[in-house]
Amino acid sequence: MIRRLILAAALIAGATPNLAAAQATEVPYWQPLVDTVIMPPMAERLPDNPHVVDDGREIGVYGGNWNMLINRSRDTRLLVVFGYARLVAYNTELEILPDILESYEVEEGRIFTFHLREGHRWSDGEPFTSEDFRYWWEDVANNEELAPAGPPTLLMVDDQPPVFEVIDETTVRYTWHAPNPDFLPVLASAAPLFIYRPAHFMKQYHIEHGDTAQIEAWVDEEGKTSWASLHNAVDNMYKFDNPALPTLQPWTITTEAPAQRFIGERNAYYYKVDAAGQQLPYIDRIFMNVVDSKLIPLKTWAGESDLQARGLAFSDYTFLKEGEEHNDYTVNLWRTARGSQLALFPNLNVSDPVWREVLRDVRFRRALSLAINRHEINQVIYYGLGIEGQNTVLPASPLYEAEYRDAYAAFDLDEANRLLDEMGLTERDSQGLRLLPDGRPLQIIVETAGEDPEETDILELIHDSWLDAGVKVFSKPLQREVLRNRIFAGETVMAISFGSENGLPTSEMSPAEYAPTSQQLLQWPQWGQYYETSGASGEPVDMEGPRRLMELYGEWRGAESPEARRAIWHEILEIYAEGVYTIGLVAGTLQPVVVTNRMHNVPNRGHLQLGPRRAVRHVPARNLLLHRR
Repeated sequence: MIRRLILAAALIAGATPNLAAAQATEVPYWQPLVDTVIMPPMAERLPDNPHVVDDGREIGVYGGNWNMLINRSRDTRLLVVFGYARLVAYNTELEILPDILESYEVEEGRIFTFHLREGHRWSDGEPFTSEDFRYWWEDVANNEELAPAGPPTLLMVDDQPPVFEVIDETTVRYTWHAPNPDFLPVLASAAPLFIYRPAHFMKQYHIEHGDTAQIEAWVDEEGKTSWASLHNAVDNMYKFDNPALPTLQPWTITTEAPAQRFIGERNAYYYKVDAAGQQLPYIDRIFMNVVDSKLIPLKTWAGESDLQARGLAFSDYTFLKEGEEHNDYTVNLWRTARGSQLALFPNLNVSDPVWREVLRDVRFRRALSLAINRHEINQVIYYGLGIEGQNTVLPASPLYEAEYRDAYAAFDLDEANRLLDEMGLTERDSQGLRLLPDGRPLQIIVETAGEDPEETDILELIHDSWLDAGVKVFSKPLQREVLRNRIFAGETVMAISFGSENGLPTSEMSPAEYAPTSQQLLQWPQWGQYYETSGASGEPVDMEGPRRLMELYGEWRGAESPEARRAIWHEILEIYAEGVYTIGLVAGTLQPVVVTNRMHNVPNRGHLQLGPRRAVRHVPARNLLLHRR
């Protein structure tokens, strides 16, 4: 999956420790187990130096349940997204601060020393130490059976991995030969790279540590092909679908799929406390009820969810707003954080040689962009509340410049036709369609994942204006995996999908989305694959603009100052805007967020990111301070 680098603008900030933790009363939920000596008291469960959240928000009260609606079992990973327990985390100013870590130091941008909290424990009560980092690096990431491709590419600098060192029980160090500015952001992301594992638990499934006979028995029992496949199935830190796997998140998952209701229970050993010394989270349990996606708005209206964004669309807003009069909730509107809610992706690596030549002509991409009436799309689909323009950073980003969003985004059919004529596409058929250089009519099949009616509705609006430019568009819905495989194979001419995930970057965040760094970037999948595989597969970049974007990405990774990284970002955004490598439509669309009035500390405004089928990917991670009354 795409490494999601966009992060929320309202995250939990760290604070200096105080003595409140030692004075706070026991969590009522755990009191019976403490009284019967089944569980140690809170003071013994917390790290010696817990992370104290003291940022001025309302001090909560213990207890209560949080009901939410999901439409598939894999959404248990939302507990990892909402919980936002990370080694390092973004604060509200998008600065990276220690979170799970007690502290860290960075030298020369390439030497990272991490200090863990003394006494920090996994959810099963076992110590969280440097051994958990060593196990993942040496026994997982560098094990040929568990990781045939070697360590994650995000940990490679110039194709070289870091030198990993265990300094002591609570200190580890990663050293690269050159700066690695991606390292901390990828650890702080909504879908982070987990560079540690509960070694005490996972070793029983590892052939070099566990009992061979027992492992073979488990392999047979689970229907796996090898010990490695079993190990990888058990090891789902992000998917969060294994109740047995210890975690550092605020809630543990207690239900195994398949099920119609999944339950998250508070982590007795969670490492954070509030300013009064109360162990977070406040809420005891999360009930995730699986329902048909079509029923989510109805059930939310009926008050069956306490905090809901997943499965809701702006078209549900009026209906949900009416429900405020009948049910005890409030509907807030948050901006989505993509560079464009949806964008068109001309496949510059398409295998058809005629189409490849046409799509790679910047005049063609500019003409198609100019022939789109974004104002009409905004009015008809988004009630005029979105931000019209290209697929680029949003106005709330410190990198925003109006010319990036406005580039070739005005509705100008005369200029669009002039550019197409200038290309030599002047011949037309009896229906008025322009002809490709080989005589075929200029008909573009835009392939979609077929999961969102917005895609087909927007393409219908584009149809008429493109027809006025002599271009006819057809939509072709496919299953998402089929679509991606067709794009990767060069069979797709153009696709429509979500715009750039990080619409709110700072200069310290990676610009990888704006260069051919991943096969998952649909406008240049073969170039991205070539980069990801170090040339083993895919195609080398053979266009001037994208080649320069790759050079700039490399320069950003090696830059030694914020000023240099900012200058590089702006050059990248300028080249991307002028090249129209994706065709953005409307961004900053509004997303309903329904919150029960019994739940406190939920911000009225924020940015969030929605994935396929409106699955929440990124939200303001203030959830640890949510509480019920």
